[in-house]
Amino acid sequence: MERTTDTDERPERHPVAHITRDLGEFTAADAEKQRGVRRMKTIATGALVLAAVVYVLATWAERSGAGAWAGYVAAAAEAGMVGALADWFAVTALFKRPMGLPIPHTAIIRTKKDQLGRNLGDFVGDNFLGEDVVRQRLRSVGISRRLGSWLAEPANADRVTTELATALRGALTVMRDSDVRAVVGEAITRRADAQEIAPGLGAMLDRVVSDGGHHKAVDLVCAKAHDWLVLHRESVMEAVAGGAPGWTPRFVDHKIGDRVYRELLRFVTEMRDMPHHPARGTIDTFLADFATELREDPATREKVERLKREILARGEVQDVISSAWTSVRTSLLNAAEDERSELRLRARAGLLSLGARLAEDNRLQTKVDRWIENAATHVVTTYQAEITGLIADTVAGWDAEQTSRKIEANIGRDLQFIRINGTVVGALAGLTIHTVTHAIGG
Repeated sequence: MERTTDTDERPERHPVAHITRDLGEFTAADAEKQRGVRRMKTIATGALVLAAVVYVLATWAERSGAGAWAGYVAAAAEAGMVGALADWFAVTALFKRPMGLPIPHTAIIRTKKDQLGRNLGDFVGDNFLGEDVVRQRLRSVGISRRLGSWLAEPANADRVTTELATALRGALTVMRDSDVRAVVGEAITRRADAQEIAPGLGAMLDRVVSDGGHHKAVDLVCAKAHDWLVLHRESVMEAVAGGAPGWTPRFVDHKIGDRVYRELLRFVTEMRDMPHHPARGTIDTFLADFATELREDPATREKVERLKREILARGEVQDVISSAWTSVRTSLLNAAEDERSELRLRARAGLLSLGARLAEDNRLQTKVDRWIENAATHVVTTYQAEITGLIADTVAGWDAEQTSRKIEANIGRDLQFIRINGTVVGALAGLTIHTVTHAIGG
């Protein structure tokens, strides 16, 4: 349904999507209500006809000399007819033009539907979406305390945990693994590339050396080196002999190789068995100096960063990073489906704990209530124009004829009581006026 907005009559508001929504055909309930309206119209019209008949008879009786009482009855019936006709006009003018006549300010719902929608939107905005109204209402409700008491019940905590698990499964199912893996991989790579690791490695290595945490690693290396030398004596001697000049005798090369092997074995054995061996101190000094270079030497830090970038650029590393999502997704799905999983048990325990604290901790209640109030008032103050505009545009999109019929079917029965009351009240008013007039005039 096309409509033109008069910018001179309507204040500018944030743009909202134009919504056209037909109220639809009459339902069975609407038809039943409309039959009730017809019945009440018949009763109200019957009251008008009764007043007219009484007026005619009372007037005839008065002129026939029946007595003063006939004048009183005629006055009451006459005023009753006036009241009935006036209220009939008022009720009918809401929905249609009385007797089809183009009387101004009639068929109000049909002709003023858009204006009524705007007024309704403004009314809702002023009386329901004001910041003070929202704050006062939320403060009187005590949302945090009620929520806490509700969550503190184990059955409710179980229900929320189940719903959260269902939502998690749904979200994981909807997500495309390829997209998530690409995002995870890119995020990890970008974060690792942006963060310089050398100073951190230097600080960590310095703490390890200071605490002597590397000693076990040195012990392991020395023990493995000793065992290897014991098992590979011939290999060491052949390596020494192979590096000797060709003109030296073989027995000399053998003696030199045996000497070198024994010295190596003695050195490694002493390092393994002597915690304070000078070579161990040299390793400590080397590691301490290397930790300092990692933190302070630009050249060393650049080499570490270059090595980091080369490692991250390798396809194998990228595959490992991207595949991390698959493992995480599988773990989350399994945990969400298993009622006894650690994830769901911890979530349930957390909800119970939160509920107990919200129900008992006044400071936490105040904090949560204030947060809810601030969030709600931000929404209503920021989007008030959109909300009221939605009401106005929705009403504007309704068909005028159908809207009028729908409203009349739902409230028309009660409006017919106005006609009946108008007849009764008019008659009483006419009788009162007639009585007072005769009393004053004697």
